Parts: sequence; structure tokens; C-alpha cells
Amino acid sequence: MRIETDCIGKLAIDDQALYGIHAARAQQNFPITTERMAPALIRSLVQIKKAAAEVNCAAGTLTVPKRRAIIAACNQLLLGQHADSFIVPAVQGGAGTSANMNVNEVVANLAHRLTGVKIHPNDDVNQSQSTNDTFPTACKMALRQQLPDLQVALGQLVQTLLVKAKRYQDALKVGRTQLQDAVPTTFGHSFHAYCQLFKRDLGRIQRAGAQLAAVNLGGTAIGTGINATRYYQTHILSVLNRNTHLGLTAAPDLIDATQNCDAFVTFSAALKTLATDLSKFCNDLRLLASGPQAGLAEIQLPAKQAGSSIMPGKVNPVIPEVVNQVAFEVIGNDVTVTMAAEAGQLELNAFEPIMIRALLESESYLQHAITTLVQNCLRGVTVNRRKCAAQVKQSTISATVLSPYLGYETTTALIKEALASHVTVPDLLRQRHLLPTATIDQLFSPAGLTQPRTATTSAVDAL
Repeated sequence: MRIETDCIGKLAIDDQALYGIHAARAQQNFPITTERMAPALIRSLVQIKKAAAEVNCAAGTLTVPKRRAIIAACNQLLLGQHADSFIVPAVQGGAGTSANMNVNEVVANLAHRLTGVKIHPNDDVNQSQSTNDTFPTACKMALRQQLPDLQVALGQLVQTLLVKAKRYQDALKVGRTQLQDAVPTTFGHSFHAYCQLFKRDLGRIQRAGAQLAAVNLGGTAIGTGINATRYYQTHILSVLNRNTHLGLTAAPDLIDATQNCDAFVTFSAALKTLATDLSKFCNDLRLLASGPQAGLAEIQLPAKQAGSSIMPGKVNPVIPEVVNQVAFEVIGNDVTVTMAAEAGQLELNAFEPIMIRALLESESYLQHAITTLVQNCLRGVTVNRRKCAAQVKQSTISATVLSPYLGYETTTALIKEALASHVTVPDLLRQRHLLPTATIDQLFSPAGLTQPRTATTSAVDAL
């Protein structure tokens, strides 16, 4: 065991441990969860330490041997080695100081172990930095690093829906409002509407993600840049971008960027909107596939697993169900982010650890949920064309197209008679010679029922 000392006192640390006293105290103080910091967040902090060593050496405030030692340690960590050395819980007090110090300690101790050069976690690894600029910068980096995977998954969802829209563009179905029969439509229209919905989500997430590029690195404690050299402030982002290709930019006001978390709220809102839309879509899938005998059964979802431990042969819509549950979690995470951002005080928000935990989880959950939705459900969805077309034919909803020709009251009376007599509306029209046969055939064709149209003067005159 080795004895380390901080402003609180002394603490025994295992000789083989790369972490130090600050991380050990955090582990003791925050027994809230066994979940540790996200690997993406740790990786981003390590990338900052590596870039800082390069820049501080170029500024003349860090020796070449120390630069080499720190970079050697960072390179090992970026390869995923020594992951068990990052012991700070994901839920932590201290505005991310424990997370930052855990990384500082591991880098310093590993650098000394690799090169024999004595490295101090604060004076050397954390030089020109504060938790208050490194931690929020690392948070934004981690979110931006994960963002392409979510965008790819969402793009696949959009493309799959577009394919379905084209395949079922002429598949008639009953359109419903308030769960009551309304007017005819097609599954082509329905799938295309979903496609447009998720295209908007993709645009929202792209715009919100772009706001995460503006960081406060170089602002140190409260954005004034105290203890950072001018050289460091003007060069740190270019070096970091060269190493990460994240396109980071300096926030126009580092004090503002240090104390305010609106970019996280905006990004969370975009994720919440996507979650809300996914949940509504999955609700529709489950409803349309209900049955198979006593429900709507207008579509069929791929059978993925047995649905009951007691009812033989039962198959449940498990993929939409899991996506619904992901949506509930993401919406809850948005509340967490909102409250944490609102709770910031004066020059710093102390609650960024819970924000980044929530945001990284939401981002990852949504990506994986969309991936399984597309691969294990949506691509295999089929439409029961025959049943849906028969429902439209037997329903009185098609009579809505008659209002421009016969008027609302006459059409209403015709619908009532059709319901009472169990005769279809087109057949009643033919029996009563209310419209020419050609007009009836045109109005009640798939195109006539689903395309916008009004009564023409010649059609009215034909009456």
C-alpha cells in the first residue's frame, strides 16, 4: 500500500492502482450506482490531456520528457488499456472534478510507470486546465463522437420507410381519426408520412449536434482563462481537432459557455422529440398488427420469439415494445437534463455529470433501438392488402367523396341507409341512379378514394 495525501488528509492506496486519492475518495463518497463513467467520456478526457501536453510543451511550460511520458500514457489509454483504473461512479458530486482527477491520476501514474519520469497529476497533466473547461468539453466531444452512429441508424429508418411507401403506394386502407373510421387512404401515404416525420427528426438532431461543437476549453475555472497561457488558449483546439477530427470551435464567450448548459438542453430536446415520434410510430405498428384474429390485423410484424409462458403459439410485438420503453427512458432523461441545467448557479453548473450520463445513455439507447426496429421489425412488415381493401369496400367511409356531388345532408342519409341495409354505398348509388356509372366507378376507384379531388362543373351538370 502507498499513502497519498490531499487537503482532507491521508489515504492508503493499493500499490498497483493507477488511480489516486481523489478517485478513491470519490468511489467511497458516491456509492449511488455500480455504473462507472462512460468510456466515451473517459476517452474524450484522455484526448484533451494528450493535446494539452503537446501544446504546453510548445508553449515552454512543460518539459519534453514530461510531454513524451504523458503522451505515451495517453496513447495506451486510448487503445482501451487499463480501463479498470477509472473507478469514479457515473453519478458523482463535484461538477466532474472526480472524473477529471481520476483521468489526471491514471495518466500521471501510468506515464511514470512507462518512462520513469515523475509526473504530477495537477501540475503536469492538468496544466492550463480546470475541470470546469475540460469536463464540459469532454462531454460535448463524447456526444459528438457517438452522434454519427445515431444519424446512420435514423437514416436507415427513413430509407426503409421510403421503400415501404413505394411498395404499398396503392394498398388501400381505412384511414382513422380518434380511432374511428374516417376516409380511405393507402399504406403508401401512411409510410411516407412516417418517413417525413423521421426526416425532420434527423434534421433536428443534426442541428442540435452542431451546437455541441462550441466548447469552453481554455476558459479554465470560470471562463476567464486564469492559469492558462495565451499560447495554450490559441492552439489547444487546433491540436485537439487534428487528433480527433471533431471540428470543435471556441465558444464566442467562454464565461457564458462555462456557466450555461443550453446546448445540452437543446440536444436533449431533439433526442426527446425523436423518442416521442418513435413511440407514436410503434404504438401504430402494434395497433395495426393487433390480433391476429380479433384485432385490426392490417399489417403483420415478423415473429421474433414466443410470446407467452402459458398460451401456446402466442407471438407479441416485442420489438415495438422495447422501442416504446426506450422512448420512456429518453423522455425521463430529458427531464433530468432540463432540471440539471436549470439548477446551475452563478459561474458554474455543478450538475453536468448527471446530464452527460443521461445524454450519452439516450443517444446510445436510441441508436440501438432504431437499429433493432429496422432490422428485426420494419423490414419484415407486410400489409394484408386483401383484408384492407375489403374493409374499405364494405365501409361507408368512401361516401365522403360524394359530398361535393350530392351535398352533406344527402350523403349522410345515404350512409345511414347503407349501414341499416348492409348494402354498399356504390351499390345504392347504382340502384337509385344517383350518379352515372362511369362517375361512380371513377369516384370509388383507389385513385378516386385517395387522391385530392373536387366535383367538376361537368360532373355536377351530369346529375
